[in-house]
Amino acid sequence: EVQLVESGGGLVQAGGSLRLSCAASGFTFDDYAIGWFRQAPGKEREGVSCISSSDGSTYYADSVKGRFTISSDNAKNTVYLQMNSLKPEDTAVYYCAAGPDRCDSYYYTLRGGGPPDFGSWGQGTQVTVSS
Repeated sequence: EVQLVESGGGLVQAGGSLRLSCAASGFTFDDYAIGWFRQAPGKEREGVSCISSSDGSTYYADSVKGRFTISSDNAKNTVYLQMNSLKPEDTAVYYCAAGPDRCDSYYYTLRGGGPPDFGSWGQGTQVTVSS
């Protein structure tokens, strides 16, 4: 059974940093895309970042480019999202998701919707950035 468990969320002041972790079990990281999404109250889900375990290729939403860094430790089946220079508008519940193949396969999913879905989702972790 595929399981994804996020951790690392919390309350931070604007300009601060947090590192989210997504620990995966039930599958091997050989050829998977691991994505980070976020959803703020009353807003649509937004694709934030993605990393392809096969070649390390990455995707970042424009809103987080230069501030967030995604990385993976395939030996630990864990993906990290380092978030720096946090802004109040980054406040949301952050979810990680996993799906077979590379992030390229989830072009529309990451950019606002459309198939395919990643297939496996974590329970989410709250990130709150105070001004």
